[in-house]
Amino acid sequence: MRISARAIPAVLGPVVGVLAVAEAYLDAAFASHAGAVWAPGLLLGVGIVLATWLPVAGPLVAVACFPLGLLVGAPDIGGAGLIGLIGITAWAGWRLPRRRSLLVLAAAVAAGVLTSLLAGQSPWEAIFQPVILLPGWFLGVLSRTNGERAAELTRLAAALDAERERTAEAAVAAERTRIAREVHDAVAHSVSVITLQLGGLRRQLTDPLHREVVHNLERLGRQSVAEMRGLVGILRETTSASTPEPSLNRVHELITEVGAAGLPVRLEVTGDRGDVPRLLDASAYRVLQEALTNVLRHSGGAQTTVTIGYAAEKVTLSVINEAGRAVTDTSENGGHGIIGMRERVALFRGTLRAGPEPDGGFAVRATFPLGDAA
Repeated sequence: MRISARAIPAVLGPVVGVLAVAEAYLDAAFASHAGAVWAPGLLLGVGIVLATWLPVAGPLVAVACFPLGLLVGAPDIGGAGLIGLIGITAWAGWRLPRRRSLLVLAAAVAAGVLTSLLAGQSPWEAIFQPVILLPGWFLGVLSRTNGERAAELTRLAAALDAERERTAEAAVAAERTRIAREVHDAVAHSVSVITLQLGGLRRQLTDPLHREVVHNLERLGRQSVAEMRGLVGILRETTSASTPEPSLNRVHELITEVGAAGLPVRLEVTGDRGDVPRLLDASAYRVLQEALTNVLRHSGGAQTTVTIGYAAEKVTLSVINEAGRAVTDTSENGGHGIIGMRERVALFRGTLRAGPEPDGGFAVRATFPLGDAA
């Protein structure tokens, strides 16, 4: 259970005050000076409680009770006063920075030694005051130091965890890049060569049945190459594992982002989404993202309409901007531009048209075939 530093003075103060009153009436040595003993004791308790809000002024008020008690006739500090003095110096060492806690310690030692000397007590009493207060203050400082070290260790542990996650993400990204390179350079190349050879073989066959079988194998090979190229594109994405996968299901988020950047966009969706292949879905999202990014760069904030059409045999996208400014290629800035969009659409044997509209606007239209047409 963690103890709040602010709660300690609020509890210690009343306890010390009650002990001071009890000591004044129950200890025979103080019975004849009861009022002179419990009044400073109550002041000590009040000063300790004030330390909750005034961490330096409160302890100084508390230690002032000893010279005050001497002035009103108290014969000694008393046990309750000594308990309060040890408690407030230990709390100051724990709660306050080193210099401010030393101020409280010096005031407590000075008050105790001065009271002992003025009361005519033995020199031992003057030595006893700092001897008994220093360990209390030191324990408070030690607790503060341990707490600071624990907080620093917690911060370092969190930093190490974050660094470990970044290292793991970098390792995963590097491995994904290596796999993508191997798939592209080895597997996709080999399947492409096989597909080309099947095409050459098909043209040499005369039997229609054989030609149909080889044609189906050739079509399957081309489809496999397209799928592998799409997979390579996804593997080369630099997004982390925590980033949502690109999908037309997130089109509202995309439009919200470009809208916040200053581009007014109206979205129209027709048809039933149905079962859209994952690779095609990701590529369609990237094409739409690139088109909107280019419009945002070159349109000057003109009204833009995005239309997504779902049909049994195809998915269509259109981005129509009323400004009439051409969407130029931005590959030199790290984007794909129209060339990159054409490449993404071509992976699925689709079509992309980009150009001015008859009414003066500019449009980008992409078609992604589904099923056997892909």
